[in-house]
Amino acid sequence: MAQHGERVDHLLSRLGYCSRSEVRDLLREGRVLADGLPLRKASVKVDPASLRVDDEALDHPYPLYVLYHKPLGKVCAHDDPRAIYQDFPPRWRYRRPSFSSVGRLDRETSGVLLLTDDGDWLHRWTSPRYAIPRRYRVLLQNPLRGDEVAILASGSLLLEGENSPCKAAEMTPLSPVELQLTLYEGRYHEVRRMFAALDNLVLSLHREAFGPFTLGDLAPGQWRELTEIEWRGEG
Repeated sequence: MAQHGERVDHLLSRLGYCSRSEVRDLLREGRVLADGLPLRKASVKVDPASLRVDDEALDHPYPLYVLYHKPLGKVCAHDDPRAIYQDFPPRWRYRRPSFSSVGRLDRETSGVLLLTDDGDWLHRWTSPRYAIPRRYRVLLQNPLRGDEVAILASGSLLLEGENSPCKAAEMTPLSPVELQLTLYEGRYHEVRRMFAALDNLVLSLHREAFGPFTLGDLAPGQWRELTEIEWRGEG
């Protein structure tokens, strides 16, 4: 067999099928085929597209790019019983590099969340140098005072415990207690802390958009894979 592609033991362990040592059991049992022929050596290099395990094509042998509607009550940690990762195929939890969220939304925030196991792509969407816009729908406890639009747009608001002010943000009031807010950075609990600095309290927070990505008709807890045009940014 031509030596091209990736070692079969590396490939199957990287995709979460089993450990590298357990690959040998699959091979010995004849459960791994390449181009229709059983593989016997863990060191053989294969084209992922040619491989079948238990007579099924590999589960997403290439990087994952996912758009998810994060519901309230779920967290972005991997080791928590409320983790968002419970909404995805179990095998994805064992992929390497790990399948992770692009930034985080806290337990009480819902909305658009991207996930991937492509480290370079994740960095592209989280790096401050790209100033990705993040649009939120915010419900406040108290009515707006009237000066919030100007303060947030000024780029001068300093959060508690911070040494540098927030980047200028765009705010559109929708009612005395509801607004749309677009940020260009992703600090920890930034929206809640911004309004705390303005003597108000955020009652509910929903991210409507992250860069060009919106939820469409995805219900809470649902997800879809991004098209190649979407994740490449060609759309």
